[in-house]
Amino acid sequence: MRKSRFTENEMVRAVKQFESGVSADTISRELGISRMTLYKWKSKYSGMDVSQVKHLKELEEENRKLKQMYANLALDNQILKEVIEKKL
Repeated sequence: MRKSRFTENEMVRAVKQFESGVSADTISRELGISRMTLYKWKSKYSGMDVSQVKHLKELEEENRKLKQMYANLALDNQILKEVIEKKL
């Protein structure tokens, strides 16, 4: 996944500005982003603090690792089943 050039802190700050009444055009011009990017940030980070965003990122990373572990175990299980069937 491509790393953003903006930190979570900057994203949350931009969303808070937008929610406080600053126009989307002004914020997007200041940051050099499209309005659509600002709206995506708003849908993802609306109502969150920086600490909550960091916690969300940690949980997403943990979830990714657990899914990878499950995929590896499922593959190992399938291989073992095939080996047992061949022996019988």
